[in-house]
Amino acid sequence: MTHAIDIRGLHYRAGRSFEIPSLDLRVPTGAIYGFLGPNGSGKTTTIRLVLGLLRPRAGDIRVLDRPMPRQAADVLARVGYVPEQPHLDPTLTVREAMRFQAAFYPTWDHAWAEELLVAFELDERRLFGKLSKGQKGKLMMLLALAQRPELLVLDEPTDGLDPVVRRDMLAALIDYVSEGGATVFISSHLVHELERMCDWIGVMDQGRLVTELPMERFKNGIKRLVVSGAPPAVAAPFSLLSRERNGAATETWLVRGWEPEMHAFFDSVGASLQRVIDLDLEDGFVELLRTFRTLPPRPEEVR
Repeated sequence: MTHAIDIRGLHYRAGRSFEIPSLDLRVPTGAIYGFLGPNGSGKTTTIRLVLGLLRPRAGDIRVLDRPMPRQAADVLARVGYVPEQPHLDPTLTVREAMRFQAAFYPTWDHAWAEELLVAFELDERRLFGKLSKGQKGKLMMLLALAQRPELLVLDEPTDGLDPVVRRDMLAALIDYVSEGGATVFISSHLVHELERMCDWIGVMDQGRLVTELPMERFKNGIKRLVVSGAPPAVAAPFSLLSRERNGAATETWLVRGWEPEMHAFFDSVGASLQRVIDLDLEDGFVELLRTFRTLPPRPEEVR
């Protein structure tokens, strides 16, 4: 498997208040990778490191099989970026912003840019500074898509936008990926949005990557189990994240890495599995973070 983004042993510190102690993260080529985490977890910082806007203290970053930031000029010519906060000159019109962006990218698709302009219902004569938040978001997505990038990096692209605007932007994104096979790295705290479109998921919290795996494995592997007759300690074939007693008869276990054939494990320890409860992505995300925050740092993260 090749990786559009490959981060190994990344260490970054911002003053005394925030640190990414040791990050390993890999985005498969051609994937729509959802980078999920609460505000302040380190998602935007990681994106800025990937794009060469910040410099790590240690570790390696490769983007499109090129080292960053050493080959940033080559890499960024092939990357479309939608930042969390739009950064265009407020005195430019929509049309001028398009011309300005097109001048930097030989791959700019003029015909498709015109199609997106119409589809997003943008007024080419309107100043960027006079656009609504939703219109600014649409223009930023247009500029990123029209350059026909191999990799799209999107930092909270639909945060605060109304459902209609979000739908239009994400539909254009999915159309582009399905046509050209581009890789998408999309950061969000809107769990339900990522659940519908992503095939890989990474969860970030407090500067650490909690988990990284295909979306279906994430959704299908985290369960609540209602168990009776379980011994105090067990060596289970899954990860036991938490264990709570429900009165005298049963316990509720939160597990990760569950597979249907693991039912037999409970017979082997003299217990009985009463129920298997599915969790949607948001429930799984919340439970995973709650458990993760009770764990001590790994040895390689202590500096």
